[in-house]
Amino acid sequence: MIQSTGLVTPLITQQTTQSKSSGCGSGCGSTSATPEIDEKLKQRIETHPCYSEEAHHHYARMHVAVAPACNIQCNYCNRKYDCANESRPGVVSELLTPEEAAHKVLVIAGKIPQLTVLGIAGPGDPLANPEKTFRTFELIAEKAPEIKLCLSTNGLMLPEYIDRIKQLNVDHVTITINMVDPEIGAKIYPWVHYKRKRYRGIEGVKILHEKQMEGLQALKEADILCKVNSVMIPGINDEHLLEVNKVIREKGAFLHNIMPLISAPEHGTHFGLTGQRGPTPKELKAVQDNCAGNMKMMRHCRQCRADAVGLLGEDRSLEFTKDKFMEMTPEYDPQKRQEVLAGIEKFKSELKAAKAKVETIDSASLPQNNPKILVAVATKGGGLVNQHFGHAKEFQVYEVDGHTVRYVGHRKVDHYCQGGYGEKATLENIIQSIADCKAVMVSKIGDGPKEKLQNIGVQVHEAYDSIEVAALEFYKQYLEGLGTSD
Repeated sequence: MIQSTGLVTPLITQQTTQSKSSGCGSGCGSTSATPEIDEKLKQRIETHPCYSEEAHHHYARMHVAVAPACNIQCNYCNRKYDCANESRPGVVSELLTPEEAAHKVLVIAGKIPQLTVLGIAGPGDPLANPEKTFRTFELIAEKAPEIKLCLSTNGLMLPEYIDRIKQLNVDHVTITINMVDPEIGAKIYPWVHYKRKRYRGIEGVKILHEKQMEGLQALKEADILCKVNSVMIPGINDEHLLEVNKVIREKGAFLHNIMPLISAPEHGTHFGLTGQRGPTPKELKAVQDNCAGNMKMMRHCRQCRADAVGLLGEDRSLEFTKDKFMEMTPEYDPQKRQEVLAGIEKFKSELKAAKAKVETIDSASLPQNNPKILVAVATKGGGLVNQHFGHAKEFQVYEVDGHTVRYVGHRKVDHYCQGGYGEKATLENIIQSIADCKAVMVSKIGDGPKEKLQNIGVQVHEAYDSIEVAALEFYKQYLEGLGTSD
């Protein structure tokens, strides 16, 4: 049996408390089982929660909705406002001016000192709104220069603005590329608006594809990190994404984020209204795994709103609506922020050391060709199993073989506990969402849910420890139950 690592120290307790109160809570582990990222690149992404799986355990990001217009139409998109309970790209509750956005960033940077990244992702396309986008970046760079700037774009106007992006020290750019074959793209994009003219069908898609490829090359030449997002649409581009992956790798992208189509009639999108389904978690993982041999895969994306605030996996935007943050005086303190970030780095080092100790002591005794299993984790962040089963809004899913613990995705769920009472239908949905896992790791769980999980073969492992350490501990017990361990 693996011994307790003693990780629940005052330092970690303090860090976890900060996570709960200041927005530091969601997680992951490594980007995938593909070629390693070099040290220089690791340093560039180590505090960027969207570009580094490890970082999203600890660091917060925020998006400001200053870019309402878009220059293409996607069949999966419907930019909507005042949808506070809806979490998907393109959705915001209110638009901001650059000046309002800058004020909001300073307020939140004071309230959430773990904030390291400011992104503009919509609700339209940032480069279809260049004046508002670049003015916002200018104000942030002037008042909070240590915050990383990044933008997400469809790439249509990227070649024209690459010099301006570089001048503003925007070091991270995400392009959404769903195809490299215009015939497939024509099923995704009904029109493209370019140079004051609207192009429909394949004519517009060819323009979009050409500009996306030019933009990728330009980012590479400018030494700006590029992540590519691709929406997986079953029956349309699912098989094609292997080719997309190959092309973007050759063009210089370093990270590929293959996301599931979000499609429901109530969203009002073309795909939602025509019944186009999204992929199952198994289908999504299969495509991600097939692409993982070529380049790093991002598996921790939460497909955030265009006004998201906090850590990935949480959204605190309702705490900072315009009527609230405009009344707040910024308490932006660079020194305090640096102290918090230094504490996070120390905490990360302790986690790493504890994980290495367990792997060295215990994993060596295990056979090399162990069965791979999935485990679901309830976490508030900090890389820890530290959340009650009934309080989880999502479960993070890891693949474990006794030697490695690899993050493979997350499953969003509704709250089970409502003031101490569980909703039966909600509990059944939660259980089904993790039914393919061999275990669920939680800090606490009630007897009722525990019994139901065990009845379908999902073991419950209660812990308060590093996710990796707890997963390896459970795996040893799992093998002992199978009678295959030494």
